[in-house]
Amino acid sequence: MRRLLLGASVLVLLANVAAITTGSVEATGTEPLVVDTLPAEDLPAVAADAIDRTTTTTTTTIAPTTTLQPIDPPENAYAPEPHVVIGSIEIPKLGLSVPLNQGISLRTIDRGPSHWPGTAIPGRVGNTVIAGHRVTHTKPFRHIDSLVPGDEIIFVSEGIRSVYAVTGHEVVTPDRTDIVNQTPDAIATLFACHPPGSARYRYVVRAALVSTSPV
Repeated sequence: MRRLLLGASVLVLLANVAAITTGSVEATGTEPLVVDTLPAEDLPAVAADAIDRTTTTTTTTIAPTTTLQPIDPPENAYAPEPHVVIGSIEIPKLGLSVPLNQGISLRTIDRGPSHWPGTAIPGRVGNTVIAGHRVTHTKPFRHIDSLVPGDEIIFVSEGIRSVYAVTGHEVVTPDRTDIVNQTPDAIATLFACHPPGSARYRYVVRAALVSTSPV
């Protein structure tokens, strides 16, 4: 469905955009490396720990209002896109607290972390997908690889504060567009190019929703 998974390295993507958008990304022959993945049976303990650190919590997530379908990235990685801010993202471990943009064009990601249109809005059922840079512009995800299970990712959007707890990460090839697929549970997926300065892989962080509260 998607022929391009946008990453964080602008220079590399510009150099290879023709090959990427035509689906001719060179195969690496390397299987995705999965590390630090939190077993499913351990998730409640992480969730409880994260809930203890919030001031107001609920146990109910907001149901999606429509069927979710991630949009396809544009043929032109720098396609014009309206500048829309849908809330904020905070990652205490990284000292990050910035606006959350809406869009998948590099024009938008250059401004900061961006929500992939058609994926779940933070706090709602489904997979909330966020892209960010590691070595260009404000480099919001420069140290995304330092996140470990239990670290918090906090969103504020549509009047709701949503707290997620990191459950694990994986390193994948650019053709692994399944990382944006929607899920029956409320999760978040953050991704950026890997290693820093290269678009050879994607560093993907997964997190599970543990609490929501009104702002």
